[in-house]
Amino acid sequence: MLDLTRRAAALMLAAALLLSCAAGALAQGVFHRGNDGDPETLDPHRTSTVAEAHLLRDLFEGLVIHSMKGEVVPGVAESWATSEDGRTWRFALRANARWSNGDPVTAADFVFSLRRMLDPQTGAKYAALLYPILNAEKINKGTEGARLEDLGVRAIDAHSLEITLERPTPYFLELLTHQTGLPVHRATVEAFGKDFVKPEHWVSNGAYVLKEFVPNSHIRLDRNKAFHDAANVRIDTVIYYPTSDLAVAARRFQAGELHLTTDIPADQIKSLRAKLGAQVRVSPYLGTYFLVLNTAKRPFDDARVRRALSLAIDREFIAETIWAGTMLPAYGVIPPQIGNYGERAELDFKMASPLDREDEAKKLLAAAGFGPGLPLRLELRYNRSDNNRRTVVTIAEQWKAIGVETSLFETDNPSHFAHLREGGDFDVARYGWIGDYSDPQDFLFLFQSDNAGFNFGKYADPQFDMLMKLAAAETDLVKRAAILREADSIIARDQPWIPVLHYSTKNLVSPKLAGFEPNLRGAIPTRFLSLKP
Repeated sequence: MLDLTRRAAALMLAAALLLSCAAGALAQGVFHRGNDGDPETLDPHRTSTVAEAHLLRDLFEGLVIHSMKGEVVPGVAESWATSEDGRTWRFALRANARWSNGDPVTAADFVFSLRRMLDPQTGAKYAALLYPILNAEKINKGTEGARLEDLGVRAIDAHSLEITLERPTPYFLELLTHQTGLPVHRATVEAFGKDFVKPEHWVSNGAYVLKEFVPNSHIRLDRNKAFHDAANVRIDTVIYYPTSDLAVAARRFQAGELHLTTDIPADQIKSLRAKLGAQVRVSPYLGTYFLVLNTAKRPFDDARVRRALSLAIDREFIAETIWAGTMLPAYGVIPPQIGNYGERAELDFKMASPLDREDEAKKLLAAAGFGPGLPLRLELRYNRSDNNRRTVVTIAEQWKAIGVETSLFETDNPSHFAHLREGGDFDVARYGWIGDYSDPQDFLFLFQSDNAGFNFGKYADPQFDMLMKLAAAETDLVKRAAILREADSIIARDQPWIPVLHYSTKNLVSPKLAGFEPNLRGAIPTRFLSLKP
């Protein structure tokens, strides 16, 4: 990806604004919104970041979608029904659903797309999310004799889709709001291969279509006139800007250049609230901020070292001082608002004093062979943002108190996440996980040994894997929750990823923007927003 200097990037941003804004003012019908960073790709079946999810909600429409309230509502499917045993789902598709080139959206499009998502050749990192579908896991793992045609998805007719599951799955409907369930236009994919995501080839079925993508500058989407609900889409054009520099984003918002930001510099929360009042919006979010440890690499394969590093982190200080109270201290991997669950597993030292934690951490490092004259040295990788930088600098200082020497390695969002997904070497890496659906499985599956897409630290525990398989086969929700709680306890014991904070959404919202509602999913579909004169 093109690496621009800050000055060059600023000039490109200014040019984009001039092109889209008459006389330098925000034009009615043009929505300017910040985004966490540039996407690595706009291929729905290869994406995995929150920044990409924001764009895909505007560009594509699945069978069901999230409303502005975060509720599951009809998308391409106008209705659905399930069998008595909960294994078969039938979706009735809208007769007026259209691709942006005018082609009808049919059940066959979803069959093609779900098969593509699970085809091992696609290399979809998120494929495991669809394993509840009949034969999906066998197909995706290349099991001998497994064919794409055996996937439990079939088109009954042009507007009737049937999905058969391995077993009843309580979160399946909400799972279909995720980008793994989005359709792609078969003829375009087959004609242009990986280039089908370029603006000149773009065909999608959402409220908007891709018009421009200038890396490090902006992404422009225009209203899709073929969209079945186009008459109710108020905003004609939405321009996304990568805003990892949160201080710059806050200044641009105050200057009237942005209607919405997706994050706020934590050190400015107090002053921004005083200046902007209700334009500062902080709300609960279904996510956890982690440090991933490379358990395939010494000394991070030693549970004593991992526990020592975790003990030394003062989560309360980070949440209150670094994040100005906009985040919660995390002592478990699963956030508190999760559904289909009971009491979450948490780290056993939650109630211990900071001094007791520090003493234990030093003893654990000594037992692992580290101490004066032989300090633990590690590199902490993180993706660039003001909040991340302040957080990791603080953690490095806290680790210094127990004799750990930390070097920091910063990269942009696409480079950071690509490095992790492609199996690049690291010691410790910052990562965040936002729930794709409200179920503990969506957080615990990250640690399954066969999850090559997201188990970056290569953690493996046979008992944990067995419990996850048992939970997947259990249809009684109470019994299932108990099994998942046992699996959760193993992660709390081993700490392959160190939970640091539970997220909140932090937005600056212009008074000119109507329809915005914070929700646990962080879903902000432009189609439900409008601009006031």
